[in-house]
Amino acid sequence: MSGTDDALHERLLAFVGRPAATAGTGKDPVNLPMIRHWCEAMGDAHPAYRGPDAVAPPTMLQAWTMGGLSGHTDRSSAYEELFALLDGAGCTSVVATDCEQEYLRPLRPGDEIGFDTVIESVSERKTTKLGTGYFVTTRTDVRAGGELAGTHRFRILKYAPAPRAPRKPPAGNPPAGKPPARRPRPVVNRDNAGFWEGVAEHRLLVQRCGDCAALRFPWLPGCADCGSREWDTVEASGEGTVFSYVVMHHPSFPAFDPPYAVGLIELAEGVRMISNVVGVPYDEVRIGMPVRLEFLRVDEELELPVFRAGGED
Repeated sequence: MSGTDDALHERLLAFVGRPAATAGTGKDPVNLPMIRHWCEAMGDAHPAYRGPDAVAPPTMLQAWTMGGLSGHTDRSSAYEELFALLDGAGCTSVVATDCEQEYLRPLRPGDEIGFDTVIESVSERKTTKLGTGYFVTTRTDVRAGGELAGTHRFRILKYAPAPRAPRKPPAGNPPAGKPPARRPRPVVNRDNAGFWEGVAEHRLLVQRCGDCAALRFPWLPGCADCGSREWDTVEASGEGTVFSYVVMHHPSFPAFDPPYAVGLIELAEGVRMISNVVGVPYDEVRIGMPVRLEFLRVDEELELPVFRAGGED
């Protein structure tokens, strides 16, 4: 790093250990409607999250501290000063990179949430594909009724965007003599190899727990309902509906031709999977639209399950 960069990092390090939020309070107590919405969005039907003795899913820890559309009102001056310093250095863009959570006690409906957040670390200058900047980590201690319930570490990259490369020719029109770009290969491991073997045979296989018979997708080594590691498979009928969807416009990747629709498909068997919706223009995809499985060969080595709108062969 240059001397200027060293000097900036020294100034940034002065914020480590200073509060980002003090005596913050959750905008709502832990409540069943939010738990229900979360579970529906995640497809998590675990009985522990329902009924009079319900607890909140542990991974909702951050949700009870979020500011919502109206934003945060408990940010400290140190937090604002840190971001102003990074903005002044040209690091005007931000992207969340990862989080770590530790759960110490379950949260239950009615719990009033309090939290304190500290600026835990600021990295040296790092160069990434997005651009050059600094990783900033904050640690939030979440309390319920004054008792520590969990810790949430959240890491962002505050960066100066890298110059954009010249636009590449559209997919499907490679320069003369250059082979067309290939789609990324799926990661096949011991936990999901059976799924891809089924795809090769034009079969969409769903795992079924050997003890409680719960169906699950994507493939996992153990049952989320009862914890059993015993399982077999059932072949999905291929019928489904669009549960939700997004339209991808940007960024553009080689071998993809945006805009295109990516759907969260609810299969007739009750599980959900993500895949492309084909057969209609991207702007005609709708929630609730019936779809039917088909297999799309994208190159000489790769075939993928996709869903054709209309639900008919």
